[in-house]
Amino acid sequence: MYVRLAVAWTGPDGTAHHAGDVVDVDVVTLAELEERRMVEEIDGTEPSKIGPGPTTPPADDTDTEEAQLLGRGPTSPAETEQGA
Repeated sequence: MYVRLAVAWTGPDGTAHHAGDVVDVDVVTLAELEERRMVEEIDGTEPSKIGPGPTTPPADDTDTEEAQLLGRGPTSPAETEQGA
């Protein structure tokens, strides 16, 4: 279950989290955090997945020097004769 931390907390695995972080915890850990008033209510939805940020160039921007230097990634579609 995802919860938003009201205060800084170190998880059972030793990972440090900051106040405001959304973390995935089991029901036992959730009960312990609630008992100590360490969690806040969230809107009931899971946090959105992290994706490209606002400064990421558009996906079809392959004419940039950086894109040419980087080349195709391992999950890029296969090149065709027209696209090569």
